Amino acid sequence: MLDIQRFRQLNEQAKLLADEIGNLLIEVFHYLALFVIGASIVWSAVVAYGGMMLQGHATIGDILLLFIYLELGAMVGIYFKTNLMPVRCLIYIAITALARLLIADIQAHHQADMGILLVSGGILLLALSTVIIRKPSDDT
Repeated sequence: MLDIQRFRQLNEQAKLLADEIGNLLIEVFHYLALFVIGASIVWSAVVAYGGMMLQGHATIGDILLLFIYLELGAMVGIYFKTNLMPVRCLIYIAITALARLLIADIQAHHQADMGILLVSGGILLLALSTVIIRKPSDDT
C-alpha cells in the first residue's frame, strides 16, 4: 500500500515538472518569436527607408508605409508587455494600408471610380469598428 502512494506522489511530481518545463519552453518560444517579428519589422522599415533615400524623395505612400511599420512595432511592444493582442492596432494598420492604397490609386488613375468608393467604405467600416471596440459593454 505504501509503494502505491509513493508511486502516485512521484507521478504527480513528474507531471508538475513536465508542466513547468512545458510552460518555460512556451514562454521562451513566445519571447523568441516576438524578437524575431520585431527585428523583421525594423529590418523592413530600414530597407524601405533606404529605398526612399536612394530615390531622393518620399511619396505620401512611402510615408504611410513607415506609419504601418510604426504601428506594427507598437503592436509587438504592447503584446510583449501585456500578452494581449491589441486588436485596435491591427485595425489602425488596416486603415493606414487602405489609405495608402486609396492614395496610390488616385495618383495612378486621376479619376473617380467604384474602387475609390469601395476602399473608402472599407476605411469607414474599420473606423466604426474601432468605436465599437472602444465602447465598454453594458454587461460590466
